[in-house]
Amino acid sequence: MAPPGEETPLIPERSYSLSSSEAGALHVLLPSRGPGPPQRLTFSFGDHSAEELCVRAAKASGFSPPLHSFYFPNWFGLETCHRFGLRKDLASAILDLPVLEYLFAQHRNDLVSGRLPVGLSLKEQGECLSLAVLDLARMACEQAQQPEDLLKTVSYKTCLPPGLRDLIQGLSFVTRRRIRRRVRQALLRVATCQADRHSLMAKYIMDLERLDLARATETFVVGLPGSAGGQEAKGLLRVAGSSGIAWSPGAQEVFQPFCDFPEIVDISIKQAPRVGPAGEHRLVTITRTDNQILEAEFPGLPASLSFVALVDGYFRLTTDSQHYFCKEVAPPRLLEEVAQQCHGPITLDFAINKLKTGGSLPGSYVLRRSPQDFDSFLLTVCVQTPLGPDYKGCLIRRDPTGTFSLAGLGRPHSSLRELLAACWDGGLHVDGVALNLTFCCTPRPKEKSNLIVVRRGCSPPTSSPVLPHSGCQLSQMTFHKIAADSLEWCENLGHGSFTKIYRGCRHETVDGEPRETEVLLKVLDAKHKHCMESFLEAASLMSQVSYQHLVLLHGVCMAGDSKTPCAPPFSSPHRLTEPLHGSIRNTHTGPMAVHVPLSCPPGFHQYQPQNTLKPDLVPTSLH
Repeated sequence: MAPPGEETPLIPERSYSLSSSEAGALHVLLPSRGPGPPQRLTFSFGDHSAEELCVRAAKASGFSPPLHSFYFPNWFGLETCHRFGLRKDLASAILDLPVLEYLFAQHRNDLVSGRLPVGLSLKEQGECLSLAVLDLARMACEQAQQPEDLLKTVSYKTCLPPGLRDLIQGLSFVTRRRIRRRVRQALLRVATCQADRHSLMAKYIMDLERLDLARATETFVVGLPGSAGGQEAKGLLRVAGSSGIAWSPGAQEVFQPFCDFPEIVDISIKQAPRVGPAGEHRLVTITRTDNQILEAEFPGLPASLSFVALVDGYFRLTTDSQHYFCKEVAPPRLLEEVAQQCHGPITLDFAINKLKTGGSLPGSYVLRRSPQDFDSFLLTVCVQTPLGPDYKGCLIRRDPTGTFSLAGLGRPHSSLRELLAACWDGGLHVDGVALNLTFCCTPRPKEKSNLIVVRRGCSPPTSSPVLPHSGCQLSQMTFHKIAADSLEWCENLGHGSFTKIYRGCRHETVDGEPRETEVLLKVLDAKHKHCMESFLEAASLMSQVSYQHLVLLHGVCMAGDSKTPCAPPFSSPHRLTEPLHGSIRNTHTGPMAVHVPLSCPPGFHQYQPQNTLKPDLVPTSLH
């Protein structure tokens, strides 16, 4: 391979997807993993999702499934952030060596091609020359050459941005010679450290990110409704992986923090209240845990979806790996996992820990994507042995035809659901042991795993000077209180992110005669205390509203711990007046809302996404 010249970058084009001059085809260039030109993936004309392109590129680059999704600047290094571990000593880096090589190639290409804006101040010139020294040291390490031999064939100016190359080229011969001598001396000092190529790549990435701090943020120009004077004002929204969402009134970049990603409870998109040509504008509303909201108007649906997709990705990385705020931008693989009650590519220790947390019941199992193979799933099953619980693993492969096969079963199946149904019937044998599946340990909201990135030093702001919000204080809330002994609990109808819905019966005495009323019990999960005020506020507002298409609120039962919170629930899709049978005894302690459905005519539209039913609406209003 001929040595690169002054104008030859490591990668001829940018390291992500690019359009081809060939009609009806897309070429994706990847960094070479050794001598030779970069790899090229070609996609013919057709519909391709962004996730499909990323997965194909990840396979070709040697990425593992947990690491292919996202990488954001300023997250590099264990001292900055790490992947969650069951113990502190089990924390792992957010990327592995193939990802590191890819990121280095992309960062370097952005610098030497001029796509990364770099100033020409003395400080920035020094930083770029330091990066060039690291790059040359990496070349010498990869080619097993001495620094002096490398400098005979490679100019240090090939590792600099175009603006600085031109500046140095215009200097006098004596000045250029002095710079070349200093670069040589610095290269010899770095070579004496005997750092390996990956350590040099990591140092290069971290130094380059400090040189361009704006690279770590994404800024959107939006309208800010409800500004002073009643007129909509232009503003900025900034999304940063290290701090969350911030906003700025006007064009000046003086940002005020709004929330970090774990503080977000909801994001909604609706058409902005405009008429005429601006009717395509979209209003995005972000709600955080204390019920404060931030509204921003985007010029169209693509811009609003781009913003939500970015926040969604950060939220999955930092808070809940199986959550999405907007189905339109949710990755197809995530939607498949939610539909199949399947975990993402969590590691074996987290799967076993989940089974242990559930009591290590014989036949309980965890279905998860393989952390090593994009096209495989893993079934981890708890079995009872004379020595106690043991855990067996089964590999489920998805063939190119879309069928699923498992070594312990006799034939392939057309879907994961069908394959698991066959396992439930006792047809699965592993290591000569018959496995009978009895209980699925499904993913839980905000569950910790190796898919969650822990950012050090990122504490959410205690207060934020956001747009005014008229929230209710607890002392201002009014609702009818119901005695706990007047309620009869029946079967569970469904659950939400932080609530459960039960059928129930309210017993009361009216005019000296006993009366029974069938009701719905909206019960709060005791693990989410930060939402208690939101629950009581919603109950207070509902108690003051009456309409034929609204559920009637009987009142709130404050049983036991009054700090138990709530969040918007969802239940399995069915009619609210559908006959239900059976009864269970419930020992829940905490506040609950007692509702009764009014008119429920046959037929209603299921509210999407995630099979949700709006909790306070009867079916006639869901059209």
